[in-house]
Amino acid sequence: MLRVWKFVSRDREFGSLVATTVVVTGVLYIAVGGRMFSSLGISSMAIQIAEFGFLALGMGLAMLMGGIDLSVAAAAGLAGLMGAMVMSGSIIPITETNHMLIVTLGVVATLGTGMLTGAINGFLIAKVSVPPILATLGTMIFFTGVGMAVTGGNSVGIEVPEFSALFAGTKVSVFPLMFLVLVVVFAVVAFLLNKTVTGRSVYLFGENEVALRFSGVRTERTVMMTYLLIGLLMGFAALLIIARANSMRIGYGEGYLLQAILVVVLAGFNPFGGKGRISSLFVGLILLQLLATSITAFGLTPYHRNLMFGLILLIVMGINFAVNRTSRAKKLMPGVAAAPTTEAIILAERDEHIRQ
Repeated sequence: MLRVWKFVSRDREFGSLVATTVVVTGVLYIAVGGRMFSSLGISSMAIQIAEFGFLALGMGLAMLMGGIDLSVAAAAGLAGLMGAMVMSGSIIPITETNHMLIVTLGVVATLGTGMLTGAINGFLIAKVSVPPILATLGTMIFFTGVGMAVTGGNSVGIEVPEFSALFAGTKVSVFPLMFLVLVVVFAVVAFLLNKTVTGRSVYLFGENEVALRFSGVRTERTVMMTYLLIGLLMGFAALLIIARANSMRIGYGEGYLLQAILVVVLAGFNPFGGKGRISSLFVGLILLQLLATSITAFGLTPYHRNLMFGLILLIVMGINFAVNRTSRAKKLMPGVAAAPTTEAIILAERDEHIRQ
């Protein structure tokens, strides 16, 4: 417990986010505790956090590199559509004996399509040098168009019940299996970003791409690998979407794009890159889900939800930019020692490797 407190106290932004989440949880528990915090309510929120969490994590990785991925929802939609088509029996006939084979092929098709979307984004940004916002805006329209052309805008149903039972029904205590998978994925990504040179190069790319090039790191490879990982995360999100709905339609989950940007900014990620904690993103997911569920609990409409989320996004962005401006002003003051940057860490590790 003492270690947790020390960790929270070292990062004021993270500590403020944790404190806000605790206060909101307490207020909601007093106001509508029976409806929100029952075992069924917690399980429902965990499923929605897992479904949305992979999209938010992908958006966070893009922002760490100083970019943005506007195609996250469209990529997850296309990946889910390809998997649903395999499991609908339209490509391979479904028999009583090949259900698990169909499920396996559907999972492979979903994850493979997700990684393909990430590879396309990475190629445009790394090899063609298209700015991330323009590249992902174009691929968002392209992925949506592909899905529309394949299905004609119709829903694709899943005909193997084992799939939904596996990805949406299995529980450990009150938590669904995929929520625990989300926790593991967050932990793995946090470890890669904080404990490996490749992960730190992601931070440096957003902080100072020129310095990263002079440090000897292959920046194109860093971009490609990051967007491949984002594509894989979109595949995981797609698996949860089609498991919960037991079908897929292109355009499903488009509202997640605004929420993904909101929660990443809420977690303290710098839109210009180089700053952001995965732990803060996970806490931000919990806070945003509490707010979204409370809107339903209080009987408000989805229009009120969009209004509130948009207002929160504007407020948080204004506060973050004001804090960043103050921090930059303090760094420019004489006599104030600056903390080592990611650039310095990367260069020190490279020099140490050369000496060895």
